[in-house]
Amino acid sequence: MMMTDEWMSIIEQSEILSDMLLSSEIIQEYRRANHAVYSDKSLAKAIYDFTNMKERYEEVQRFGRYHPDYKTVMKDIRIQKRELDMNEQVAALRIAENDVQNLLNEISTIIARAVSDSVKVPTGDGFFSDSSCGGSCGTGGGCSCSA
Repeated sequence: MMMTDEWMSIIEQSEILSDMLLSSEIIQEYRRANHAVYSDKSLAKAIYDFTNMKERYEEVQRFGRYHPDYKTVMKDIRIQKRELDMNEQVAALRIAENDVQNLLNEISTIIARAVSDSVKVPTGDGFFSDSSCGGSCGTGGGCSCSA
């Protein structure tokens, strides 16, 4: 593929869009929330411990309730998850992550629709799609959409 003026223009415009995104308030809020969570040593340790517990949980899930530590691991992971979910800094980070995801979904949809209405955008959110199936189902019309 040869680099043309059109390609160069697209690349330049994408860099401008990227710079705009990085300087947006939504991204700045995400960075603040992320820093607040991971600069707190006790919270970072709780996240690390939860990650280790998730690995134990996945091992226990392979064997189900027949695993000797099934009840202990199931109880402990729920307790740790609840503690993290109730933390205000973690909740703020999750909200900020969702806001960033929504922004990126919206931008992806706008770009795709600028190309064609039939371009499928895997946003995972039915809000931006026009069809009943979310606009990007893989069933070939099996969900009664107009695929």
